[in-house]
Amino acid sequence: MDEPKKDVIRETDAEAIRLAKTLLRSARFGALAVIEPQTGSPLASRVGVATDIDGAPLILVSMLSAHTGALLADPRCSLLLGEPGKGDPLAYPRLTLVCRAARFERGSSEHARAERRYLNRNPKAKLYAGLGDFSIFRLEPQRASLNGGFGKANQLDQSDLLTNAPIVEELAASEQSAIDHMNADHLDAIAVYAQHFAKASGNGWSVAGFDADGMDLVSGDGVCRVFFPQPLEAARELRHVLVDMAKAGRAAVDAGTGLNYAESKATLEI
Repeated sequence: MDEPKKDVIRETDAEAIRLAKTLLRSARFGALAVIEPQTGSPLASRVGVATDIDGAPLILVSMLSAHTGALLADPRCSLLLGEPGKGDPLAYPRLTLVCRAARFERGSSEHARAERRYLNRNPKAKLYAGLGDFSIFRLEPQRASLNGGFGKANQLDQSDLLTNAPIVEELAASEQSAIDHMNADHLDAIAVYAQHFAKASGNGWSVAGFDADGMDLVSGDGVCRVFFPQPLEAARELRHVLVDMAKAGRAAVDAGTGLNYAESKATLEI
């Protein structure tokens, strides 16, 4: 008698969702797979990636590209995210999203927000973002497959990945002013977020985006994801959370080094 096949898909828990969101929010690029309209064959290409404030991937693509024409003909697509490092590339986590693409119309509020967030993440794209043949697409996730490494497979649905609450629009309205303020006046606090909470190395970190779950930090080509202790329920909570995290991070530095961080850094008044 044949033995029943072992189910390799694990139950999706908070740890899997956090890993999936980390891969999604920290991606700089991904492999986009579309359906070639002339043949019905799959067509894959590399694209730059950012995320909308609710977590949906954003791509900026030329209307002259084959994959753009394919998306306009058939919005079904898939996006693979996750960067390998040294050694076996299959040992590193990756996330495959099954999506439907929607093109934002220039001049719309949705386009303005998407372009702002995309350029915050990918500032070099300012060289061509304004050209008439470039468009921003939002890739609406329908479901996702997470491979967290050998023997760690999960299936996720849209609710696991996206934030669907009033705070999305509320935070979007004030996000850029908060980003600008932090990057202008509180680079010391941002360094604490990167080094203590994300365990990131290097210097020069700045904020690229805020959302209900956390923040995205960038330094050159580096990206790191920092989660808040609890998701925000209202935009007004952002300042208090940032202050508390800075204090907690500095206290941890003080305890670990025996130095008083406040002696060398200005008090945080966000």
